[in-house]
Amino acid sequence: MQRLIKNMAQPSSTFPLDVYQVEESLGYLISRAKTMLSKSVDESVSKLGITHAQSSVFMMLATGKCDTAAELARDLFIDAGAMKRMLDRLVVKGLLLRVTDESDKRLFKLELTQAGHELVQHLPGIYNDVLNIGFTGFSPEEIGFLRSLLKKLLANRTLLEQTAVPK
Repeated sequence: MQRLIKNMAQPSSTFPLDVYQVEESLGYLISRAKTMLSKSVDESVSKLGITHAQSSVFMMLATGKCDTAAELARDLFIDAGAMKRMLDRLVVKGLLLRVTDESDKRLFKLELTQAGHELVQHLPGIYNDVLNIGFTGFSPEEIGFLRSLLKKLLANRTLLEQTAVPK
């Protein structure tokens, strides 16, 4: 951990260690908020026979953002092995197909089955309901500002990946 801190360029100490309190830590608060929302989505999508993680896969495929296991694993920050096991379960359930890529026979594209397409139609409403409840009391301006801050944080992904301590 010390190597990570030393390797990172810190123009200023935005988060001084001497006043660190876990319950006030942005990482802790972001993690708790994400867990709270994920748990609520998980409870809602369980009625459809899937998990929150699986619902994320369906949304990425349905929107065309991803179409391979590798893209899904990278975009959703899921280990490649865990992603393969999840996709295997979805194939067995008849919700997903692996189709050989015509331009590269070594590659499999992922496609939703008819049942998968029918299932994914329910997801935007579920996500929307969870967000509407979770963000009760927030103004549209606050939500817009939070969205812009989170996008700014996510833009630092490459920097974080470059400064990670090698194993």
